Amino acid sequence: MVSSSSSLLSPSSYTELKDAWHPSTTANTTESSYWFNWRVMICCIWMAIATVITAFLIFKYEGFRRKRSDVGEVDGGEKEWSGNVYEDETWRPCLRNIHPAWLLAFRVVAFFVLLVMLIVIGLVDGPTIFFYYTQWTFGLITLYFGLGSLLSLHGCYQYNKRAAGDRVDSIEAIDSERARSKGADNTIQQSQYSSNPAGFWGYVFQIIFQMNAGAVLLTDCVFWFIIVPFLEIHDYSLNVLVINMHSLNAIFLLGDAALNSLSFPCFRIAYFFFWTIAYVIFQWALHSLVHIW
Repeated sequence: MVSSSSSLLSPSSYTELKDAWHPSTTANTTESSYWFNWRVMICCIWMAIATVITAFLIFKYEGFRRKRSDVGEVDGGEKEWSGNVYEDETWRPCLRNIHPAWLLAFRVVAFFVLLVMLIVIGLVDGPTIFFYYTQWTFGLITLYFGLGSLLSLHGCYQYNKRAAGDRVDSIEAIDSERARSKGADNTIQQSQYSSNPAGFWGYVFQIIFQMNAGAVLLTDCVFWFIIVPFLEIHDYSLNVLVINMHSLNAIFLLGDAALNSLSFPCFRIAYFFFWTIAYVIFQWALHSLVHIW
């Protein structure tokens, strides 16, 4: 992430900043002798512990899903499971007065803005920029809004379909029983949403949402609270692209979190750990094959 931030500066300062950020290498990482030392062993132990904890959380809490109940219980007095995801939660705004089309519009705009920035970053710095955690996270949040746009599009179709059906039913009910017309209006709005369990992509979307929550928080906090103060000390200036890359991702994610109806079960933060573990393993494999910084 350090290198990815430096590589987005102006070309005139790129070389100097790259030299300032990249530590001097004293060993060749492609040689087997580099990996057989106590420092690598400690890192492997920490990685193994993190992997075991992550696997434990996922296998313990993912699996059998129970239908929610408003009073916290279901048939037989069974308690509600916090990991449940319902179909309409992936596209329904948290406030019922807001039409799902607003959430769809927000996600489409966010997706195209992030996608354009991702393409520009790749063109400016080349494919090697995706060796870094910042770009991994940026790609993940772009994927989140792309999938979210598709789910919202499907949800708007379902919403309008149910709304049209409810209007027909309510007209017939009003014609036959005008005394119940007021109660029918309250039923229309609630019946436009579904309590059906989410499918595969609904759960994937919720998991990516929580992966992004941890990854964006990590990358942006490190950048703004550690990297930027260091750059200020050394009189380096940041261009618009690098500032937007470490700002828009958090702004869009916070905006979506404020609008959507997704829950945030704590155990699924394990997927963020899994994402980070996968990146570390990728870096180890890369450095074992290629001698870079």
